[in-house]
Amino acid sequence: MDKAVCVHRDRENVWQGAAMTARDVGQGEEQMLSVDDRCGVRYLTLDRPDVRNALNLALILALRQAVREARTDEVRCLVLSGNGKAFCAGGDVAEWAEVEARGESATFPWVEEMHGLILDMAGFPAPAVAWINGAAVGAGLDLALACDFRLAVDTARFQCAYTRMAICPDAGGTWLLPRLIGLEQAKRFAFTAEFWNAAEALARGLLTEVHGADGLAEAIRSFAERLAAGPSVAIRETKRLMETAAMRDLRAQLTEEKAASERCYQSADFKEAMAAATGKRAPVFRGR
Repeated sequence: MDKAVCVHRDRENVWQGAAMTARDVGQGEEQMLSVDDRCGVRYLTLDRPDVRNALNLALILALRQAVREARTDEVRCLVLSGNGKAFCAGGDVAEWAEVEARGESATFPWVEEMHGLILDMAGFPAPAVAWINGAAVGAGLDLALACDFRLAVDTARFQCAYTRMAICPDAGGTWLLPRLIGLEQAKRFAFTAEFWNAAEALARGLLTEVHGADGLAEAIRSFAERLAAGPSVAIRETKRLMETAAMRDLRAQLTEEKAASERCYQSADFKEAMAAATGKRAPVFRGR
């Protein structure tokens, strides 16, 4: 992407749009999520550093709204990160304790909304990147797994923590984790609730890249901007084809690829690619 056309838009948070929902669950108007647009990339930052960005109901609702808005805005790359020393510590245990004390656990919609968030992230049409600046635990790990890529600092730690609390995973991990690292490794990780450091997570296929603390931010921005500068129609079609391939046999997949290719041929980016190739210059894709 031409750096001259990069536009930076900093919105303090998406909380105003979610304020009514937040008040309905008794959370007030605490800022929990910051949003920043830069060079075609939208950055969503979990902003509860005092509790290691634990996912209470209000934050989940704000995240769902932000992801829906990013889809509506046709964002070309989405980056999810956490403020402070952790990416996300998982569910907010303190909130759950309060709910249990009130006898409201049967009607508390945390699980349903978390499921919606995982589906929103996994189904996001453009590339989604997890910027893992610290620990990713339980549902926080599952949230990272729902992204297409996971880039982490070399001091990050990872835990599928559910069995430590005598519960089973309930935020998509039993579906996402085996597909990423294989069934045997996923079972070990989940059954034992052991911590993996960044090097172990990378070696076992959980992570895309690992960087030192002084290089992670630049690596994330470079990678995300590269994705955002690409031919978005073709990337979205490729992502959809790969993620739905298991639903079809090879013959049906080839038919689906043909239909998707026809849509790519109609895009302005394809025309730009052809013009750039014949003109012997680098293409400038606009995502259309």
